[in-house]
Amino acid sequence: MAEFFNAVSAVFLLFSLMAVGYFLGVSGWMGGGEKKFLSRFVVNIAVPCNCLVGLLNNLKHEDLARAGQMMVFTVGGIVLTLALSALAATLLQLPRSRWGVFVPMAGLSNVLFVGLPLCTQLFGEVCVPYVMVYYLSNTIFTQSLAVVLIERAGSQPGKGGSLAHRMLDMLRKPPIVGMAVSIVLLVLGLRPPELVMRFASQISGSVTPLALIYCGYIVYEVGLKNLRFLRGMPTMLIIRLIISPLICAAFCTLGGVSGLAMRVFIVESALPVVSQITVMAGAYGADEEYAATGACLSMLGCFLTIPVLMLILS
Repeated sequence: MAEFFNAVSAVFLLFSLMAVGYFLGVSGWMGGGEKKFLSRFVVNIAVPCNCLVGLLNNLKHEDLARAGQMMVFTVGGIVLTLALSALAATLLQLPRSRWGVFVPMAGLSNVLFVGLPLCTQLFGEVCVPYVMVYYLSNTIFTQSLAVVLIERAGSQPGKGGSLAHRMLDMLRKPPIVGMAVSIVLLVLGLRPPELVMRFASQISGSVTPLALIYCGYIVYEVGLKNLRFLRGMPTMLIIRLIISPLICAAFCTLGGVSGLAMRVFIVESALPVVSQITVMAGAYGADEEYAATGACLSMLGCFLTIPVLMLILS
């Protein structure tokens, strides 16, 4: 039961931080400019610093091969979840503008803005290497399959570009670059000066509060009174919050992944919809309201499912 109460405490803390973002929006202290700043700061500066500190402090050279093997099973779980999501969207006979939004919503997790803060609260900084393994697995599909599906669901022409070009763009993302630099340093047996590590640690500490304030503002933007179960939404929530972690647990068991790694992967697989999906839906002319509603409902729903999940894992 200690794990359950720890999860409830962590979830309450995260919910409280989200409430700050919500009420900053209500009071008018936060708007579109501040939202854009938070997103850019967290993704481009804070998370790379978090990667550097988390990986170098909690991962050893001999652990790298095992981390690569684990990624095979996290990717496998995501692929199966996406396939199930596509089948569900077809059976629900969703219109084109929602079909391409439903699949990535149900199949992909919000690893950065919710997963990293949540797992850090639940397991401590030692979980960061495993979070980054899942983040890389998730990002591969967010930057490739999700973009293609949402672009096809929309009415606005996309920028185009080959899959190779999209993957190259993914590799340029600061969190991926931060992870790559950390892995190279581990392989070479090098470590940045202590001043650099202390600086990165200070910046890293801002990830949790700022990411969750951002999420809270997203809920404000959509509006609690506008949240309703649109067609297919209950199915999406069941896949995202319940079936996805079950699939992840099955793949971890088959792959011999256990202990902290398994627990982190399962929690990461049971997270809300990726925030970027709403942005892409608006950019490509897909059903943005559908994406935003799904993101908010899944965000609120995970605060109910995560404590139960931690009780089961304990």
